[in-house]
Amino acid sequence: MATALLNYYEAIEDASTEMLSAARREEWDEVLRLESACAVLIGQLRHAARDTALPKEDHRKKSEIMQRILKNDAQIRFLAEPWLHDLEHILAGNTNMTH
Repeated sequence: MATALLNYYEAIEDASTEMLSAARREEWDEVLRLESACAVLIGQLRHAARDTALPKEDHRKKSEIMQRILKNDAQIRFLAEPWLHDLEHILAGNTNMTH
C-alpha cells in the first residue's frame, strides 16, 4: 500500500506538469480541468493515507516530488496572473484590459 501512496504523489506531479504545459499554451480551460483532476487525486491520497503510513525510506522521494509540484504551482500562478487580472476586470464590468 505504501507504494500506492507514492503512486498518488507521482500522479499529482504528472497532473501538475500537464497543468503547467497547458498554462504555457494559455489553455486555461484545460488548466482548470487538470486542477479538478488533481483535487480528486489529492482526496484519494488523503483517504489512502489514513490507513497506511509512508515508509521512512520513501520520505525523501515524497519530498522531492512535493518540491517539483510546488515549483510547477508557482510557475502556473505566475503565468495565470495576467489572465486572472483580466478576468477580474471582466467580472467587474470593466472591459478596458491591459493585455
